[in-house]
Amino acid sequence: MKKLFFCVITVLVMANCSSDDSIINNPNLPDYSFDTGNRINTSLPQYNALNFPGNYIILNQDNDGINGVVLYYFGSDQYVAFELSDPNHPITTCSRLEVNGIIASCSCDDDNSYNIINGLPETGTTGGYTLQPYRVEVSGNIVRVYN
Repeated sequence: MKKLFFCVITVLVMANCSSDDSIINNPNLPDYSFDTGNRINTSLPQYNALNFPGNYIILNQDNDGINGVVLYYFGSDQYVAFELSDPNHPITTCSRLEVNGIIASCSCDDDNSYNIINGLPETGTTGGYTLQPYRVEVSGNIVRVYN
């Protein structure tokens, strides 16, 4: 009886597991690989803002992301990073997002805008995609952003 119970539980757990296969890739944003490595050191003046919660920096050198990356600091080694390309437009000159406060907006006719804290579209944004997130890894004063 214990074997039967164990088998049933195992089958149920395996049936409820999901994989990344169900993730829908955004057709507007090309698959782009980059890695900041150990370049972002919060001890350096250009990255000093990341020592204070609620601040962000824009990464747009050395091919960071497609149109750049915004890196936001929550505090306690908690960061988020998002692509600065409007996910609901093909890549064009107007699809590059400009950050003002915690809102990133495109200059296309529809004026799409997104929250850089959670990546969600603001009210009135057209399209069904959120900002493309990137991975963030923290080791002491080094913040690595990559995908």
